[in-house]
Amino acid sequence: MTSKPAVPETVTPPRWRDRKRYWWPLGLLIPLSPFLSWFLVEHLHLGLFWATGAWILVLVIPIADLIAGEDGQSPPDDAIPLLQKDRYYRWCTYFFVPFQYAGLVFACWCWVHAPMATGEKIALAMTVGVVAGVGINAAHELGHKNDTVERWLAKIVLAQSLYGHFFVEHNHGHHVRVATPQDPASARFGESFWAFLPRSVIGGLTSGWQIETARLRRRGKRAWSPANAIVQTSAMSIAVFGALIAAFGWQITPWLLLQAFAGISFLEAANYLEHYGLLRNRRPDGSFVKVRPEDSWNSDRLVSNLFLYQLQRHSDHHANPRLRYQSLRGNATAPQLPAGYAVMIVCAWIPPLWRRLMDHRVLDYYDHDLTRVNTRTTQP
Repeated sequence: MTSKPAVPETVTPPRWRDRKRYWWPLGLLIPLSPFLSWFLVEHLHLGLFWATGAWILVLVIPIADLIAGEDGQSPPDDAIPLLQKDRYYRWCTYFFVPFQYAGLVFACWCWVHAPMATGEKIALAMTVGVVAGVGINAAHELGHKNDTVERWLAKIVLAQSLYGHFFVEHNHGHHVRVATPQDPASARFGESFWAFLPRSVIGGLTSGWQIETARLRRRGKRAWSPANAIVQTSAMSIAVFGALIAAFGWQITPWLLLQAFAGISFLEAANYLEHYGLLRNRRPDGSFVKVRPEDSWNSDRLVSNLFLYQLQRHSDHHANPRLRYQSLRGNATAPQLPAGYAVMIVCAWIPPLWRRLMDHRVLDYYDHDLTRVNTRTTQP
């Protein structure tokens, strides 16, 4: 009697797991850095620790990136639907908001009541500015979503840095015009960060206002109305600053303004490096093609990914802006930065160093063809 051939068993591939899952709360160290600053100063008696938030950004994260190396793990397509629905990742960003404002209130108390010299107050303002800058990145993550709660949380986060127009301009301006001469948030080849900063801030505010007023007009509403998202976020900033000044006195005003400027500078430095010199391809009629992964600079350093909600995986973000941070994937075809965002932000503040690091990379990427590079003379 002949036996039937054995039927091979179906092997179910193991379910993909996020190895960083329980490391994402590390990002909350940033909004808690004002408290950490106070703790270190109290116990080590060194005023330089008032700048702990800044030290984390420019020293701790780069060293940790060097030790940890590349991230290298991206979720497969079939894992993304479950990742998108996993609310654990949302709470990692939700908690940023109360921690951010607790740290801001505590910093105001320190500026008034702690025994601090002027230099130490400036150092604390830098720490709070790092919180504000990373907070704008958290707002970036929240503001891209359709959930009403998340969109309001994004506006609340932006109130600290007086940067509410980012909520409109980034989603409806930058994502449409990225890597073109029309985009104020795309840095041009040879443009220093300090020339880019006012151009991006003023251009972004102007563009955001135009986009929002056009939206309201289409709905038959006035530009100056409670429905205007920029009016909403501006009112939140006035309320936050007004409440803090009422509680702690006018002497905190310069420190509030300094931390807001620092936060904007940190965010705009990230904008600067994300698309420096890159230009989208054109169609035969001169219009620009759809955004490709190749239109963003990428980096995949592990520790920076954790602290910046994978903002460094910028190519996938522009290709799929509704993907949550935990679902973003690395892209080997995109141009790659030589280091993580924390290092590159510092380099951006030093124009000769930046150009030494980046100009040859832009030229090499486009085979030294300047007609393919986004320069000051590139035609819209």
